Amino acid sequence: MYDFIVFGFYASAIGTAFFPSGNHFVSLMLALMTFGVGFLMRPLGAIVLGAYADRQGRRAGLILTSSLMSIGIVSIACVPGYDSIGVWAPLLVLGGRLLQGFSAGMELGAVSVYLAEIATPGRKGFYVSWQSASQQAAVMCAALLGLGLNATLSPAAMSRWGWRVPLLAGCAIIPLLHRLCGSLEETDEFLATRRHTTIPDVLRALAANAHLVVIGTLMVTMTTVSFYMITAYTPTFGNSVLKLSSSASLTVTLLVGLSNLLWLPIMGTLSDRIGRRPLLIACTLLMLTSAYPAMQWLVDGPSFSKLLAVLLWFSFIFGSYNGAMVPFLTEIMPADFRTTGFSLAYSLAAGVFGGFTPALSMYLIHLTGNRAIPGVWLTIAAGCGLIAALLARPLSTAAVRYPLGAAGAARAARS
Repeated sequence: MYDFIVFGFYASAIGTAFFPSGNHFVSLMLALMTFGVGFLMRPLGAIVLGAYADRQGRRAGLILTSSLMSIGIVSIACVPGYDSIGVWAPLLVLGGRLLQGFSAGMELGAVSVYLAEIATPGRKGFYVSWQSASQQAAVMCAALLGLGLNATLSPAAMSRWGWRVPLLAGCAIIPLLHRLCGSLEETDEFLATRRHTTIPDVLRALAANAHLVVIGTLMVTMTTVSFYMITAYTPTFGNSVLKLSSSASLTVTLLVGLSNLLWLPIMGTLSDRIGRRPLLIACTLLMLTSAYPAMQWLVDGPSFSKLLAVLLWFSFIFGSYNGAMVPFLTEIMPADFRTTGFSLAYSLAAGVFGGFTPALSMYLIHLTGNRAIPGVWLTIAAGCGLIAALLARPLSTAAVRYPLGAAGAARAARS
């Protein structure tokens, strides 16, 4: 996740290096759109790589996705700037970002399904919450590295070459990533499945369970919009919109990552005790009623303390919602379609809504002149999450069609 989101932290410098236009806003928008374009590949990655993981195993899928993500981050970190190779620079960066998106399309689903299938009875929420919690470690590492660079390099040096250092750091963790993925044991539930899915099976399952994917996509929209709003977009929003220092914005991002890391496992555990749906409904209602007023209060008198307070409030809502949402999403998908269904719902939400949150927020601010307008986007996302929470039913209470037959239905029921 570090490799995937660090691009957004340095969108301004990346825009200057690869998309020079003479207009800072245009360069920044092109960089943010490139960040968002990576998400468009995630649904394709979810189908192709999800089918691979459902056929070859969760461990094999994670090894493949980490390999593809590695190629993507290396290609972005090492490409010379526009001044050196011209139009090839943005094209190569775009290609690396698309490859990253293709990889990420399945990875979150594979990790979540793996954790759900190894969880001890009654603790699925706690186990699966660590998928999202681990992403916060990525946010914190990126923010810490950014603070260190800002303290040691001048703004000019950061713009020229300093922004490459965090991307190169992402390259450095590749060997560890492969070692960790290679050490995992396959889950008992996957090994017990006698017939593993192929892409035609996945397409038939998708046709039979399209309603689950739609519900899942609406459910994840709340997660992806709020996550990218309070993490990847914060350095740009704080610096370019609120006119706070880069160090202040990165400090807020670091503390938001720490807050997310705290709330996710706590609320995942709470969802094991009181149920997922009460948390989902409560959190979406909180976001619906508070997102725009909180943003308006912030922009009326921007300061470090106000930005921190607002984003910590959003972090509490995000952590509470996501701690229950991720395990719930694994519970509404049939076993033979679980990795692909989860990944596809996640990828569609990220591709259509979440990934373009930074770019859309900047554009709406530019279009309307209202710096609080990102709060409206958060409100819309919360509405999607509330609708999904009211409609979704876990497999134990929902009638789900299983295109792989009675055996597939029995395996899903046992899970």
